Amino acid sequence: MSSALQIESTVDAAVKASPETRSLPVRVRASIGTALRGIGDGLRAHSGVSTTLAGLFTVVILIASFLPSLVARKDPYATDPAHMFQAPSAAHWFGTDQLGRDLFARTVYGAHATVTASLLSLAIAVVGGLIIGIASAYVGGIVDTVLMRAVDVLLSIPGLLLSITIVTAIGFGTTPVAVAIGVASLPGFARTTRAQTLKIRNRAYVEAAVVSGVSPLRIVFSHILRNVLGPVSVLAMLDFGAVIMSVATLSFLGFGAKPPAAEWGSLINDGRNYLITSLWISLIPGFVVVLTVLSATVLANNLKRGER
Repeated sequence: MSSALQIESTVDAAVKASPETRSLPVRVRASIGTALRGIGDGLRAHSGVSTTLAGLFTVVILIASFLPSLVARKDPYATDPAHMFQAPSAAHWFGTDQLGRDLFARTVYGAHATVTASLLSLAIAVVGGLIIGIASAYVGGIVDTVLMRAVDVLLSIPGLLLSITIVTAIGFGTTPVAVAIGVASLPGFARTTRAQTLKIRNRAYVEAAVVSGVSPLRIVFSHILRNVLGPVSVLAMLDFGAVIMSVATLSFLGFGAKPPAAEWGSLINDGRNYLITSLWISLIPGFVVVLTVLSATVLANNLKRGER
């Protein structure tokens, strides 16, 4: 089912279930249903456009992340007191901050720090989740019990609180933030991997490989891992937006790189004292974060539909 269908069916169900709506006349409820179907049709009609735009924006963000000097020509750390708090213009596309630094350049270089940290977090979560999930499901017994109880403990702690606890213990900075968020995201991947491994382990070709004397390690790499990677990849795409938000949040709270390093969260924090006079300092980096998360979510939903 497409995201548009999901939105339509969810809202439609909510309207029907609402006590206020049930008390409305039949004609009014029918009009609401017609309006909802019209919204759903509009979303479906533009789903291809939204996917294309999301893909293009994601490509731009990835280029900015890995080749920031190619996108931004200005020095993100060069201060210019004569041009502080300038609004967006042809000379400074995103304006300047409280030190006269070019905000477009700092946003581009902030993409490098934030997206790189997010990818590192996902790598830690995916690799750790695969190892724990496969070991738990394939070995079973006491190993399964111990590993899953450890995962349950991690799941019982709110992700942001767990990330803050870890980064406080290991130190501040972009890499510690990535490690902390990766560990906090690991339980979801471990549970998904375990569930998929349990399904695959009982299939005929895996049982035939066991009977034939194939080594467990070869079975894991030849049969289990390659079948588990699909669902785990979809989960990674779905979590990518949430990981970016977590990285930006910890950076906003001051756990990220030290100034004057540029990160999206720290850029938003830089402008919080100037929201009335210079709104763009916080608004534009925040808007970039929102667009990145939305783009990742749209692409993840399309990937999820392709896996079905």
